[in-house]
Amino acid sequence: MALVVGDRSWRVFSFPDPVDEVSARLVAGGVVAMAAVAIAFDLRPLTVVIAYGFVARVLTGPTLSPLGQVVTRVVRPRLPVPPRPVPGPPKRFAQGIGAILSVTAAALALVFQQWTAAQVLLAALVAAASLEAFLGLCLGCRVFSVLMRAGVVPARVCVRCDDLWRAGASPDRSGVPDRNRRVQQSR
Repeated sequence: MALVVGDRSWRVFSFPDPVDEVSARLVAGGVVAMAAVAIAFDLRPLTVVIAYGFVARVLTGPTLSPLGQVVTRVVRPRLPVPPRPVPGPPKRFAQGIGAILSVTAAALALVFQQWTAAQVLLAALVAAASLEAFLGLCLGCRVFSVLMRAGVVPARVCVRCDDLWRAGASPDRSGVPDRNRRVQQSR
């Protein structure tokens, strides 16, 4: 489905592949800030905003995500850092985990009046998003890799991710294994 505004057209229900890791880390930083503020200041309605952002990013990448739009259109273009492309499917999977946690937190906080349980889930989001934002460690991407190795996620979902974390794979800065080096070494 395409969204046309003026002379611009966007595919609405698509996820970018590859993803700029710098943008992903900036979005994660925004999630850390929002979730920490929700916990610290008892802002239960903010859980809905966080949940909407995750669901929007899973379905459309940054297209319908306000945080994604601010990062990709305002913040990222102003940073003098080169793009770092990484495969999109693991990032989408990670956003899906965030969507499950944040939607559950919103339901616990606002429907079931279980704010403490919601805070625990928000704290888990803060922890995982902090690892992504500050250390570049995407837990959801790691889980995606394990699921690929176990055969739960078929290799066709992300050909570039296939065996990314297997022994002998040498990911370059883009996170894509250097298959040519492995093929040459095996000869």
